[in-house]
Parts: sequence; structure tokens; C-alpha cells
Amino acid sequence: MSARSDHAMPAKPGSSQAPPGAARAARAVRPPRLQAEAPVALRVPRAPGAADRARRISGPRIWRILCLCQIDNFSALRRHLGRARAEVLIRDVADRILALCPDVRLTVAGRALLEIGFERDAPEVAADEIDRLCAAFAEPLDIDGEPHQLQLVFGIAAAPAAEEDDVRLAEAAESALEQARAEGRVVLRDLSRADLAFDRLTLMRELPRAIAEGEMFLQYQPKVHVRRQEIASAEALIRWQHPTRGLILPGDFISVAEDAGEIGPLTLWTLRQVIADQRRLAAAGHDFPVFINISGLLLADERFVSEASAIIRESGARIGFEITETSVIRDPESAIRHLRSLAEIGVRLAIDDYGAGLSSLAYLKQLPAAELKIDKMFVLQLTSSNRDPLIVRSTIDLAHALEMEVTAEGVETPSALALLSVMGCDMVQGFLISRPLAIEAFHRFLDEDAHLLSAGTSGASFVMGEGFWKRA
Repeated sequence: MSARSDHAMPAKPGSSQAPPGAARAARAVRPPRLQAEAPVALRVPRAPGAADRARRISGPRIWRILCLCQIDNFSALRRHLGRARAEVLIRDVADRILALCPDVRLTVAGRALLEIGFERDAPEVAADEIDRLCAAFAEPLDIDGEPHQLQLVFGIAAAPAAEEDDVRLAEAAESALEQARAEGRVVLRDLSRADLAFDRLTLMRELPRAIAEGEMFLQYQPKVHVRRQEIASAEALIRWQHPTRGLILPGDFISVAEDAGEIGPLTLWTLRQVIADQRRLAAAGHDFPVFINISGLLLADERFVSEASAIIRESGARIGFEITETSVIRDPESAIRHLRSLAEIGVRLAIDDYGAGLSSLAYLKQLPAAELKIDKMFVLQLTSSNRDPLIVRSTIDLAHALEMEVTAEGVETPSALALLSVMGCDMVQGFLISRPLAIEAFHRFLDEDAHLLSAGTSGASFVMGEGFWKRA
């Protein structure tokens, strides 16, 4: 399976795909049309001239489109084609898509997953393009002289170009893909719609019930050690599956939890769930630290630190806390004291989003941190900017001088991975390795050593000599 193919909802964490049958094959032959399901799936106007009418009403506006395309019957095709041929099947899909839509940007995000990025005048124009792709793939694909039917699933997110929240766009696309897989149809989410906005007061009232009734669930994103070519740790990321609103992302409810005084209970729930999941992984031979993001409000909370410390000591789990620089600056005396007490019981501390805030070397040298994470804003343009490589390289040198390991967030391309390797970066995290995965999918990802294939190494070394990359 691909790195995102098992993005599971919490109500069915262990669900797996059934073998492709006649009904699924029929869906592949008759490409599904976009349907509406409020509030998350947009009914796209099908009438001719809809895009022109939209432009006349609201004026010209460019939309950013991110589409995730997954080969739904990848496992069955791998049995027929063999592992080696199946591993490059996604490139055949990419070639056909480029032939039909030459202006799109394609990224291979996994063995069965493709990211398609482009801009259009309106979401309905993008919907027409995806319908055209569905129709094209209704015909069997010629693979080494033999016809094979591919069953593709499409999840799409659309946002006005002025909204430059790449994370929100990506998470909306992956959520649309999950719904598309479950319902056997194309799903498109328009992030500009008013009915997708969340009322903070309503969320405040609903948050305690959501924690108590199991609406929260976790996904895990691995961090790969560049030189050892192995999973060194993982970051736990919390999600809220609302019974009527659908998937609510952390950006919409973490600040609400802080304002409502629920961030402590939410973080303790996360800690207990991470410990339970880590025990399962360790029993299967995958024993490494799992990191939890800690709000700055909690670093000064004596009761939270005491309760979290007791839970960790009793469990014996390998837990890490990720903290931001700004969270320490709020109350440096209490924060540093509590962080030192956590480090003494074996909690590994990582400084998250380094460089995104007002960094203070005075605080940095006092923190008992073992890891520093470079914010992805410097990594995403690492190979296209003149300044970002200088910032990243100097940050790596600084962290090493302070006896910290360095993790680069937002690694999405092999060229960025190669440059980080030359710079001496210790660990990498990002979509090139894997998107965040539900626990069952993450377990399979680890069993298959999928980080090697996801990074495009096909078993080859992550690390190449500096001369190699200069020649390349």
C-alpha cells in the first residue's frame, strides 16, 4: 500500500481493503461523477458556462488545486505484475496524465499515490479535468504489452490562490481521498465555502464530549535517520472526526482547546493513546520514541507536568515532547525547570519549528533538548533559494555544536534530501518519506520498510557523496 492509502478514520482503525470485485471493477469502467454531501463534498455545477458565470459575478480569481490520485487495486496488480514492475507502475499513470494534462505538476508521493497540482479559474473547471482523467483511465492501461484495468480514486481540494496555507490544502485533499475511497466516488472540497468554517464557541462546547466519546484519533509521521536509513522516531498528530462536521484539523481546534482550558485533558488523552500504540509497535519489533506536541500553556502548568511525568514513569514508554521556541519564552523560568525535570525521567525533548519564531540563543542554550527541528519554510525551497541553504546549513552546525541532532521538516523531493545529506542533517521528515498515517497503516509501513521505497531509493543508499550530487 502507499504511504497514504490507509488514512483510516477512528471508528474503524483496523479496516483493510477488500479484494477488488465485480462491483469495484464496474465503478472503474464507469467513472464516478462528483456528488454533494454537505458540508465536506462540493456539488460542482455541471451546466455549460458555469465557470464564465462565476467570473462575471465575482470577478476573475485563480484557484489552486491539489488532487490526490491513488491506485485502489494496487495490491492485486502487484500480484500479477510482480513487485519490481509494480513499484514503478505509478510512473505509467503519471505519463498518461501528463499526456492528457501537460500543464499540471506531478509528484510521486508513494508506490500507489500521485499528487497532481495545478491552477484553474474555478473549482468546476478542475472537476471537469478530473472527470476527463476518470474517463481516460476507464480504458485498460497497456503495461508491457498486456492490458490491465486500473481502479483510480481521486480526492481533490481547491482554494483561492491568495490563501497560501499549503498544509490545509494538503490535509483537505487527503481527507477527500479517504472519503472517496470509502464511498467509491470522486470527492472535491472547496476550502472557501462558508459552511466549512467552524464556530469557535460551538467547538468549545463540543470539545469535552469529543474527548470523552472517542472522536479524537491519532496519525503518525515517521522521522528517518539519514545515515542509518531507518525510522528513528515518529511524531503523533491528533485529528478530530466530528460526527456531523467531518474531519476537523488541528489548526481549527488546538487554539480552541487552549482557550477553553481543555488542552491539558486533550494532551493527556494523546499521551495515553501514544503509549498504548507504542507498546503495540514495540511488540512487533518497531521500538523507537514517539513525540507529542506540547502547548506552551502546559509548560508552566505544574499539575500537568506532574501528571504527565507519573504516566510516563509508570509506563516505561519511550516518549518525546516537541516544544516551540515561543512556548518557552512565555514563562521561561517555569518552562525550563519543568523541561529539565521531564528530561531527567527520560523524556526526549525536541525544539519544533526552529527559525519560524523569534529565536533566542539565550534560551536555546539552557534547554535540555536533544533535537532541533528546522521549520519547513526553509526546507521547501531549499533547492530553489539562495538564502535558505545558508540558513539551514548554519542551523545544522549550530545544533551540532550544542550537541543536538537535527531534523528537517517538509522534505518533499529527492533533491532536498540529497542536499540535506551533504549538509550533515541527521533526520528528515516529510511527504517524501510518508504522510501522517493511522496506526494500522503506519504498522504496515514499518513492516514493509516503505520509507526506503517512498524516498525513491529502491534499496539504494540515502547518502551519496558530495561529488555525486555536484555532478548530478
